[in-house]
Amino acid sequence: MTDNSLIQRAQLFLAALRHCQVLGLSVHDATPQGLTLRLPYSPQIIGNPETGVIHGGAITTLMDTTCGISTVCVLPEFEICPTLDLRIDYMHPAEPHKDVFGFAECYRVTPNVIFTRGYAYQDDAAQPIAHVVGAFMRMGKPGQLKQGGAA
Repeated sequence: MTDNSLIQRAQLFLAALRHCQVLGLSVHDATPQGLTLRLPYSPQIIGNPETGVIHGGAITTLMDTTCGISTVCVLPEFEICPTLDLRIDYMHPAEPHKDVFGFAECYRVTPNVIFTRGYAYQDDAAQPIAHVVGAFMRMGKPGQLKQGGAA
């Protein structure tokens, strides 16, 4: 699969998530190695009005979404993969008035679970705002029955 088709798959997935549209999330890059999404800075995501620092919930949404959509970079076809587990370690607050990028990769794919890891950053990926690890359950293609009768 080409990087362009991965970007298109990721964009289609992202477009289906209304809360991501409201936040203005966009696909920055998608390759077989991983996915990068962009969260633009805006007044709506400020957590502290005095400092302009971004609310942690916006970063959490960015990273959960990035990890979840990164599954399209490793799976041959689209599958529904809801979040099973997500852990985020915050290193430092995001700087005000700057966009935040989230990168995630799938480092292990099993028949039932996909394991992801990644980080959020602003100007320099070597200086992350947060680290994330997540597990996502493979539910199969939409309309496909998995063994045991689950759709």
